[in-house]
Amino acid sequence: MTSFKKYYLFSVIGVLIVSFYPLYMGVKVVSDIVRNGTVLAENYPKYIIPYTPISLAVIIAVLLLPALIKYMKKFALISASAISLGVFFASELLLESKVIVTSAVKTTLENWQMFMCYVPPEEYRTRTWRAIDVLIGDYSPAFKIHFYIISVVLILALINCFYGFAQMIITKNKCRKKALVIQSVSAALFLGLCILACFTAFFRDGEITVSALSAVLMSMFFTVFGVTAGVYAGSFLLERKKLLSVLIPSIIALVVTFIMYLGEMILLSGHLYRFGSGFLFTGIAGIVLAPIDVLIIIASGSITAVICNTLNQYIN
Repeated sequence: MTSFKKYYLFSVIGVLIVSFYPLYMGVKVVSDIVRNGTVLAENYPKYIIPYTPISLAVIIAVLLLPALIKYMKKFALISASAISLGVFFASELLLESKVIVTSAVKTTLENWQMFMCYVPPEEYRTRTWRAIDVLIGDYSPAFKIHFYIISVVLILALINCFYGFAQMIITKNKCRKKALVIQSVSAALFLGLCILACFTAFFRDGEITVSALSAVLMSMFFTVFGVTAGVYAGSFLLERKKLLSVLIPSIIALVVTFIMYLGEMILLSGHLYRFGSGFLFTGIAGIVLAPIDVLIIIASGSITAVICNTLNQYIN
């Protein structure tokens, strides 16, 4: 068996193992829909959207890897990315339209997911809600901006790794090896944080000011998210002028991290979670962001700049 075939086999097995739970969640919901026409809240697996569609998208890309590399050649990665994003949005929008039923309300999965973003599902049932506590406003589809951008970045980063290493095995060209290794680490760390958020929602309890543990985890999530997007861009700009190879990935990291904050702001009706009290954690007048939030956004860009600059120095 050739090195490429071994790589392909292990890639398929690996992605299927990692995707087992999201696929299980999807099967469970589809079974409910087929049997009852709705999804019962007590049977609703956590965060089926967007993780089941993400898994389907990545699995399809990995399965098509040999065919796309053979027939699309240098356009294999672009083709795989386009197909995966198509699969993701098709399955995501389909699932979002399905109905979920609780003892008190009948709504769609996308509305239910919005409340699950605000507090963990188990807290949703036991939380004592008062008007002053409820920051979340009427449902707005704009809240999904952070779901979608997380999904797109994760899908593109993972596919970049799978196809990047495959091309490296075939061509024997290892110029992107370091970048792909770092991309793999950042994507794996980001995926791990996504999974942790899926099961714990970073231990938030529905209050606007979160615990120290929640603050640390959310800060890591935002930073790693930006770095993952920046390194993705940087992996294609190696050996270019510093303006392109370092500045552009850094700007991308800054922008996607800011968009993540924007999604949270929409989710919380113009508010943001606060990581503590005092000047560092108080929103700046007119922009909602607190100084700590600005520092997190800058950190994602700065870390990306250091990584990309180091990668280019290594190559040169």
